Order: sequence, then structure tokens, then C-alpha cells
Amino acid sequence: MVLAVASASAAEVLTAPPAKPDPAKHYVIYLHGKIVEEKGAPRPVDDRFGVYHWPALLDTLGSRGAVVISQQRPKDTDYIAFAGSVVSQVEKLVAAGVPEDHIAVVGFSKGGAIAMRVSSFLRRPDVRFVLLAACWRDDEPQVRFTGRVLSIREKSDSLAGYSCKPIAEKAEKPTSFEEIVIDTGKSHGAFYLPRKEWTKPTLDFIDNAHQGDTDGK
Repeated sequence: MVLAVASASAAEVLTAPPAKPDPAKHYVIYLHGKIVEEKGAPRPVDDRFGVYHWPALLDTLGSRGAVVISQQRPKDTDYIAFAGSVVSQVEKLVAAGVPEDHIAVVGFSKGGAIAMRVSSFLRRPDVRFVLLAACWRDDEPQVRFTGRVLSIREKSDSLAGYSCKPIAEKAEKPTSFEEIVIDTGKSHGAFYLPRKEWTKPTLDFIDNAHQGDTDGK
């Protein structure tokens, strides 16, 4: 099903994995922020951070040809239960022949916290995870990263300003981990719009799947 909030663009945006995925394509599962649960889609407004432009975010994530999968969560969605449903989506793609390194899970804020748990549950070394303002505390005792993980946080973020590095440095380490600190001055709202400060490294990280990783991070 095509996502109703998607704007008219070249991006292919779905609410669930296609019935017959094309193994040659790349797939990005985007997990939106809590504001969409609380205020509804597609462009909720926060008094502090402005418009959360979900359609524009999806379009940007699909701008290099990936199929984008994004589902609106109901209010007060349980983190672990939804993470389990995302694991099922990834496994469906893999079972259909999509290579692990053609799949990325990108999550912001609550969506990022869910993505962390998907990484912890999935245990597939080459699936990629982009965690945007995802760490709300200095540790998550029940989370262990697996796969290839990129964390991006905003220097001025007053809500989710913690580094995800302590999780990545636990005894069981992910295949790779990198963290980028951006400085837009927009606090948590830095990720409300597809700003180049975070979208470019996100898309570049996903695109590295085409080339393979050679740095051993």
C-alpha cells in the first residue's frame, strides 16, 4: 500500500514491505517521532520545534532510489511490541531474497529508541541502523546493538542529547558503529525537517551498502 502522506515525488513510499520485494532494490524503514503519535500525520506542529514534515522526510530518504517503508503508529505504542513488528518486516525482506546490506532502519526520537531495540533483537550483522536523537539516557541496560549502526545527535538537543556510544561499547559490539554530532542550533527540532546536516550522512551511510565497508569501524 502506498503511504497516504507521501507527497507527489519520485520516491516510492509504502506502509509495509511489498508482497514481492525486488532483491535488487534497497529498502529504508523509517520510524517517525512521537509527535506523530500524539498529534497525527502528516505535518504536526510542536510549539517549540515547529513543523514535523513527515512527507518531506520520506521523500528525502527515498531520493536516491530506495523504497521507503513507514507506518503511522497509534498513540502510546509499546516500544518493544512495535520493534518486534519491524523485525518481522526485515525478516520478510530477507526471506524474499533482499540482501541484508540492502536494508536500513532509520528512527528519530521515539522511533530511534524503537530502532535501537530492533537492532538489539534482530541480530543480522549487515542490516544498517541510523539512530537520530535516539538516546535519552546514558545507558539502556536491556539494549545491545547489532548490525551496522550510525548515531546522529544534535549538540543543542535538550531532550535527547546523550551519546549512544556507551551502548555500542558493551561487551557484545555491533558490526560497526559511528556517531556524528551536528550543530544546527535547532535542538530536537533539527530532525523535524530534512536538513542536509543529517540527511547527507544518513544517505551516504545507507549508500555505503553498495560499496561495502572497508574501514573496519
